[in-house]
Amino acid sequence: MFTEIVFQTDRSHADALTDSLLEAGALSATVEDADAGLPDEQPLFGEPGGEPELPAWNRSKIVALFDDQSDADAIVTEAFQTAGLKAVPVLERRSVANADWVRLTQAQFDPIHIGERLWIVPSWHDAPADALQTDSIILELDPGLAFGTGSHPTTRLCLTWLESHVGPGQSVIDYGCGSGILAIAAKKLGAGEVVGTDIDEQAIAASIDNAQINHCDVMFSTSKQFEHVPADIVVANILSNPLKVLAPLLCSLVAPDGQLVLSGVLLRQWEEVAAAYQPFIRLEVWRSEEDWVCLAGQKQVATA
Repeated sequence: MFTEIVFQTDRSHADALTDSLLEAGALSATVEDADAGLPDEQPLFGEPGGEPELPAWNRSKIVALFDDQSDADAIVTEAFQTAGLKAVPVLERRSVANADWVRLTQAQFDPIHIGERLWIVPSWHDAPADALQTDSIILELDPGLAFGTGSHPTTRLCLTWLESHVGPGQSVIDYGCGSGILAIAAKKLGAGEVVGTDIDEQAIAASIDNAQINHCDVMFSTSKQFEHVPADIVVANILSNPLKVLAPLLCSLVAPDGQLVLSGVLLRQWEEVAAAYQPFIRLEVWRSEEDWVCLAGQKQVATA
C-alpha cells in the first residue's frame, strides 16, 4: 500500500514544497492547478523552447506519494519546515493499493479505427482482423510519456484531415509532434519528406521510437534545433493559447499554396485563434468533434 496526501499552497511556495517533499523522502510530488475544470482554471504556457512565465498556479495543488514503510507525517512536517511553511492545508489523504501500473495504463488503449483506412494499434496489442484489410494503414504506436494515442478528438480530427488531403510526395511538418503520430501517419499516407518537432525531449524520443517501429523515414528534432524550409502541409495539434503565439512562425513554415491545419482548439475558441492567423492565412472550421475543432486554410500566393 501507498499513502497519497494532497495539499494546497500558493504559487510562491509550490516549487519549494515539492522539492522539500522529495528531499525528505516522498516517492513523488507533483503540482496541479487546484482550479482545474473550474471557471478559474489558469492555463500556463511558455514560449517555444522556454519555460512558462509563471512557475505554478495561484491556487496550486500538491499531490505527494509515500510508501508504507515511511512516516508520511514526519516527512511532511520536515518538508514544511524546509520550505519555510508552518502548515499547508491538507485537502485529502488516501490509500493507494499496489498495482501493475504499466498493465493498467496499457489497458486504457485499444486499437482505434480512424477515418476510412487508418488504424492506431498500441504496440502491446495485436492488430484486429478488420485492420488487416488490404487497403488499411496500420500505425503501431507506443506513446511513452508523449501526447498522442489517437484517442483524443483533436488527434482523430487531424488524422482524418491528413487521410483526406495528403497527396503523394507532399512535404509535411508536424509542429508539436508529441508521440509522432501525425507525422508517421502522413508518411504512411504517401507524403514525401516529413519532419516533426516538439518542445519536449521525451516527445522527440517517443517519436523516433515510433517511427522506427513503423519503418518510417521521418526526422524529429526539438524546437530549439528545428530548422526547415516551408512545407506543403503544416499540422499543429497543440492548444489555443500557444497556437496564437505561434501564428507568425507556423504561417512562415507553410509553402505558397500550402495548407495549414490546427487543432487543440475548442469550438468556442476558434474565431479568436483564426483572428491571430488572419493576417497570414484564412482559417475555417474543417470539422468538429466533442466540442473540439480542426481548423484548416490555404496560403494564398501573392499576386502583383
